[in-house]
Amino acid sequence: EVDIRRVIPDPERSINKGGLAPLGEARQNWTFKQLRAIAKKYGFSLATPIKDIPKEALDLILYGGGEKIQVAHKRADDDEEQVYDLTYEGLTGMLRRWYEETSSEKVRQWAEEFMTVQTCPDCAGYRLRKESLHFRIAGKHIGELARMDLATLHRWIEEVEPTLSERQRTIGRDIFKELRLRIGFLLDVGLDYLSLDRPARTLSGGESQRIRLATQIGSKLTGITYILDEPSIGLHQRDNHRLIEALRELVDIGNTVIVVEHDRDIMLASDYIIDLGPGAGKHGGGVVGQGTPEAFAKTDTLTAQYLRGTRRIEVPAQRRAGSGKWLELKGATGHNLKDVDVAIPLGTFTCITGVSGSGKSSLINETLYPALRQHFYKSLKNPLPFREIKGLDHINKVIDIDQSPIGRTPRSNPATYTGVFTEIRKLFADLPESKIRGYKPGRFSFNVKGGRCETCKGSGMRVIEMNFLPDVYVECETCLGRRYNRETLEVLYKGKSISDVLEMTVDE
Repeated sequence: EVDIRRVIPDPERSINKGGLAPLGEARQNWTFKQLRAIAKKYGFSLATPIKDIPKEALDLILYGGGEKIQVAHKRADDDEEQVYDLTYEGLTGMLRRWYEETSSEKVRQWAEEFMTVQTCPDCAGYRLRKESLHFRIAGKHIGELARMDLATLHRWIEEVEPTLSERQRTIGRDIFKELRLRIGFLLDVGLDYLSLDRPARTLSGGESQRIRLATQIGSKLTGITYILDEPSIGLHQRDNHRLIEALRELVDIGNTVIVVEHDRDIMLASDYIIDLGPGAGKHGGGVVGQGTPEAFAKTDTLTAQYLRGTRRIEVPAQRRAGSGKWLELKGATGHNLKDVDVAIPLGTFTCITGVSGSGKSSLINETLYPALRQHFYKSLKNPLPFREIKGLDHINKVIDIDQSPIGRTPRSNPATYTGVFTEIRKLFADLPESKIRGYKPGRFSFNVKGGRCETCKGSGMRVIEMNFLPDVYVECETCLGRRYNRETLEVLYKGKSISDVLEMTVDE
């Protein structure tokens, strides 16, 4: 649903100054002509703070209505101004229409910025018609079963089946067998805490991979080569053995499993280890050791030294005392949290741990962080329920360092994100050749006209639209992937062009 708090983030601001966030500041377009007509009708101006606009006028602006307004408009090909009687759609209606009818993912994401997810009042979030929820087994309808975590659902099946009548058991025997089998595969890969109705977009990469793994175990296919990239990510050590058993089961029925992994337990449980190195980037790229875990551990590679314990990550002999101040979160009850109180010492390195599904993300990412964002930045995202938070006066900001892509655009890279690219462009602009040619730092940006290759607009690649197939990206035939035009690439620093510098590793 459209969230009015996001549409009007600051009621003190006027419509002219961007008080209606989706529209931005006033422009000479059709939408603002309609708003001016509403303002004229109700006796205010677009320079009036939104909080002072009459309620009936603001309701019309936001929600539209049956009452017609008169809008004067002059077409580009007509000298005479026309007056139109029309019904104003309302800003919330426009946002919903753009969201539902657009074929552009960017427009849909933009519209989502002014919306919040709310539970449907008709189905209570179960996504089924009321008629479908009238059918129950042991007092539970299908929506309630889908909300159970897998471990609870597995126990429910074991408890309910013996209580059924002979006729019900006959009807459900094969169904219960299939349910136990499929749920068992998910339990085997450490996903007992997930519910069946969990949205796929909220799953971590490791969880998605383990669901696919459970599906493959259930298929019982043989002669397949499976490749997994760090399946242990996010798993507590307690759950590692279940993952290893699942991987072993795939091998036992006649398959090959190749795992890219750093986890010690998985390395030692494998049949064969191949170690690449010795370093990273240009210092790597070779096989430095291989063999069974027992034979490999006797080699002199860096990995083998850690495996046999001759090298180890040392535990600090001394711990930081911290500032003596604490950040306290009390009464957290979101998801599976049971009235949790937690105190975090400030000025220290604190680790939140626990088995998979124990509530770590619910406590920190979905309760503490949103609560801090609301306090410091007036964020509109609500945290999960909690009673109180103390110690906010001891900190002045919060930064969430997550695994989302860096930068605001597809052109972002480590150089632009960290600000290093700004200094590199200044360096090239200060060269004698640049001064002779009159080049400024902007000349060495691949995002603006002047120095970039205009054929590919500085991306180094060209997009070939394939209509009903995915777009194909090919190297730009003009700049050959170098992003800049010939004149810009003629400016060299120690024999290297700006494109050469961008292709270097951080170490180089």
